[in-house]
Amino acid sequence: MLDRTQIQCIVEHHGKEIILHEHMRIEQNSYQHGVVTTFAHSIRVACLSVWLADRMHLWNRVDQRALVRSALLHDYFLYDWHEWDNGTHRLHGLTHGQTALLNASRDFQLGSVERDSIARHMFPLTPIPPKYLEGYIVSLADKVSATRETLSPARFTKPRKHSRRPRLQRA
Repeated sequence: MLDRTQIQCIVEHHGKEIILHEHMRIEQNSYQHGVVTTFAHSIRVACLSVWLADRMHLWNRVDQRALVRSALLHDYFLYDWHEWDNGTHRLHGLTHGQTALLNASRDFQLGSVERDSIARHMFPLTPIPPKYLEGYIVSLADKVSATRETLSPARFTKPRKHSRRPRLQRA
């Protein structure tokens, strides 16, 4: 079984292009759940996705690269949905998967597994389930991470803006 350091190395290896992309600065300054930035959330989802695939012994059925990239890009909507926008983000939970897919398709070369996993990661909130196992893993990792972040006592502290790229954090 993989340890935390090995998981982080896998995420960095397959996700380096994404993690270093200039638009990730937007994610570093946008909050997702409480005091957790969209960037930190995406890193957590990627690490947890790798952890889940490893613990369930799915490496012969899962494309590791597509899994990591899908997880890093699942919330690549590039705005802070908490900020007032005259109601545009009102349906964020239902629409951000498609927005993330459009932005990710513009900035990166995506395969069918990545596209499907990004677009459908909000299942069952959105009605169409993922086609691929990677999409289910990303969806599960997203829900686990979002729940932990939302219920964390740190959520009730004052958010701090990050001026530099945070280190990979525990999944």
